[in-house]
Amino acid sequence: MSLAILKARLIIPNLGLDETGNVYVKQGKVVAIGRKPAGFKAKKTIDAKGLILIPGIVDLGVRLGLGGEEYSSGITNEGKAAAKGGITSIACFPDTGPILDTVGEVDFLLHHPTTKTKINLLPIGAITKGLNGSELTEMANLKHAGCIGVGNAWQPLKNTLVTRRAFEYAASNDLTVFIHPEDHSLMAGGCAHEGMVATRLGLPGIPEAAETTAIGGLLPLIEQTGVKAHFCRLSTRIGQNMIRRAQYDGANITADVNINQLFLTEMDLMDFNPLAHTRPPLRTQLDQQALRSALENNSLQAISSDHLPLSRDNKLDAFPSTLPGISGFETLLSLTLKLVEEKVLTMSQAINLLCTGPGKIAGGDAGQLNVGDRADITLFDASDEWMCEPQSFVSNGENSPYAGWSMPGKVTHTISNGRLIYTA
Repeated sequence: MSLAILKARLIIPNLGLDETGNVYVKQGKVVAIGRKPAGFKAKKTIDAKGLILIPGIVDLGVRLGLGGEEYSSGITNEGKAAAKGGITSIACFPDTGPILDTVGEVDFLLHHPTTKTKINLLPIGAITKGLNGSELTEMANLKHAGCIGVGNAWQPLKNTLVTRRAFEYAASNDLTVFIHPEDHSLMAGGCAHEGMVATRLGLPGIPEAAETTAIGGLLPLIEQTGVKAHFCRLSTRIGQNMIRRAQYDGANITADVNINQLFLTEMDLMDFNPLAHTRPPLRTQLDQQALRSALENNSLQAISSDHLPLSRDNKLDAFPSTLPGISGFETLLSLTLKLVEEKVLTMSQAINLLCTGPGKIAGGDAGQLNVGDRADITLFDASDEWMCEPQSFVSNGENSPYAGWSMPGKVTHTISNGRLIYTA
């Protein structure tokens, strides 16, 4: 489809652009930004006056379902939910369904006929077979199959020698290692931040040291092996400071924060609300303020949804027995725009953290927009507001703690690979 998008406010961080203009798309590529190309004829024209146009949102680290569960139909459904949220590229953790530890499983995810929404799927392959923590996968083959990196999701590696060998193998194949910084011994079956609230509620706690000890142990191995490392879902003030210092010292690392840590804290557990059961757990207000500040000083490079759709049954038990996770595709953009409303971020900073920053981590041309690039585009009305009603989510998961929240910004169009895949 040849497509003309006219009179939008263009916010394109990779070009340093924030101005009113036009974008022209043909054969899935951006052919012009600004002036109409000679001889261009649009089959479809979008009058985008009053709308903001940004590169398609890139969501780093998503689970389309739980490991071992049937999830074929969920690939399509969650893709539609992502499109409704303005997301055009999603990086899938290796435990997103059947474990992504072989070329066959990666091919199944990328080429299954149910993948009809044309969302760009960016697989993160397993670093060990079956996520068992000991036997390394064939990472070179996983990269060739389409993996943007490797990781072991929520499962620990057996020991530091396995970790070193895994990092060396990944580095030799120029693969980013996606790390969930968790010391499983210190987690000890906890389900809430170890502090005042967990003590009052009688919930087993997870100390901040579960995160910081893991970070401290991995940084020397990252330096030793030279591997590119991305720390997923930072949740603590001290952990963020450790990452910032390592970046200052020249470590080849990036990090993200999930949007829930920027709006919810341990106080949201006071009524044993299972919808606020997350992993890592919601931390203190001090941690939240530190993470917000880290977005401004660029020591965090991306904001993610940490999307995991769960059934109602998964959230109906006593708090410690419920599964951690939030359905986040359809609220990611709006919650980030709340940070703009609260003057935590400028609009340009917010778009950079949703698009260009995570796009650079994922590699390729995700999250950026220039002439010749793949036409992944999101259009939204920043002045529109909507009420969060999880029961009306497109996602299979209604597990959201934001029911009843007034949300700023509404996606009007999502374009992936030059195809219009969502219109409001």
